[in-house]
Amino acid sequence: MATITATMAEWAASVRYEDLPADVVHEAKRYLLDSLGCALGGLRQEDAEIALAVLREIGGTGPCAVLGTGRRTDAVSASLANALMIRVLDYNDIYWQQDPSHPSDIIPAALAGAELMGAGGRDLIVGIVLGHEFEMRLCEAAIPGIRERGWHHATLTAFVSPIVMGRMLRLTPVQIQHAIGISGARHGTLGAVTAGKLTMMKNTVDPLATQSGVLAALLARRGYTGPEHVIDGKEGLVRVFGPEWKLDVLTDGLGSDWRILRCGMKAYPTEALTHTPISAVLELVQEHDLRPEHIAQVTIHSLARAADILADPSKYDPRSKETADHSLPYCIAAAIVDRQVTPVQFEMARIMDATVRAQLPKIKVIADPEIEAVFPALQRTHVTIETTSGTTVTRQLDYPRGNPHHPLTDVQVEEKFAALAEPVLSEAAQAKLRAAVWGLDALASVHELGELTAADAGAHAVTGPA
Repeated sequence: MATITATMAEWAASVRYEDLPADVVHEAKRYLLDSLGCALGGLRQEDAEIALAVLREIGGTGPCAVLGTGRRTDAVSASLANALMIRVLDYNDIYWQQDPSHPSDIIPAALAGAELMGAGGRDLIVGIVLGHEFEMRLCEAAIPGIRERGWHHATLTAFVSPIVMGRMLRLTPVQIQHAIGISGARHGTLGAVTAGKLTMMKNTVDPLATQSGVLAALLARRGYTGPEHVIDGKEGLVRVFGPEWKLDVLTDGLGSDWRILRCGMKAYPTEALTHTPISAVLELVQEHDLRPEHIAQVTIHSLARAADILADPSKYDPRSKETADHSLPYCIAAAIVDRQVTPVQFEMARIMDATVRAQLPKIKVIADPEIEAVFPALQRTHVTIETTSGTTVTRQLDYPRGNPHHPLTDVQVEEKFAALAEPVLSEAAQAKLRAAVWGLDALASVHELGELTAADAGAHAVTGPA
């Protein structure tokens, strides 16, 4: 009996650029531009700098660009470096059905494979679409999601990244199937990375899963084998991570129901469940001109997992970027004081700012069963702000900015890209890179894309793996 990885691999190996509808192609370009902006913005983050320094020491030579640095290295090192830079600000895309995920974490696998093969923009588009397709389907397949069982969604990424890299390497379906087995069989990620006080591993586990898939596909290309039953067979994903899976979700509608059209793009560099509350609070403080001294209490009704993960005691005393961007109280406090939530709000000086921290005790997060009942179809929140003068204002939102029901426009995506890229690229360099992305299907070599990301802003220029 054929395993489900065989079906997935056969379709992935056969899909062509010509099979993609125009709106799917356009979404792939949007997510690429957004991801490149996130990578350029993440280039100078401490964890990215540490990883780049290590990869300088251990990375090999190769044709693959390390975004923003002007340097090139081997495919395995480049995939980790680039995925970490995309992920590190917690500002790239988001999909949440049962499990959350950030499918653009896998774009570096497509980039590395395209550069290794000397491929053009059309092949890169196919790779981006494949990453979103299977990452999002895996998020829908487990009932409840594996995050509810104590595992992190990077566990699922390890099954998808080898598909993307395998397709870029033009592997046969059997080789792709082995690559899935190689990577998926050895890369489970504990939910501990997003529980309590957070560390740099919060941003790193998905990039490591992307790197795992790149290595697995390279091994499979040479004849290395992996378990074909790694998802649906004895002691495979379904058996180990039970109890209930809907495996038909992984294959039904392939080639007609494109998942990338359902993905969301982050308007804030924070954990996904903070977005609707942030949107609601920003609307209220701006509409009613509420200043910190006007606010007595903010009550947020949300999911049980939001109260558990994002409002435990450690989140009322954040002392790192990683804890702050997963702290619902901190995100709301920053929104109240600064009336915006951008990467600036997660610099240590701002995290420790006395005015911002004075708002933290005012934030109350309540797990609401009625909101639980409509999730994930609705990402609802209900916010009540009580003022020091005794008045009360409320707002209920079902979707945050950036959700497919409330998407960022192309102009807003470009504005987000510009804000992130500005410290690294001049306006002229930004314009060239934007043009290359919007015209990706006409790009003869993805190699050119890496060149266009190289820092040109004088003192901001950085180096990566040699």
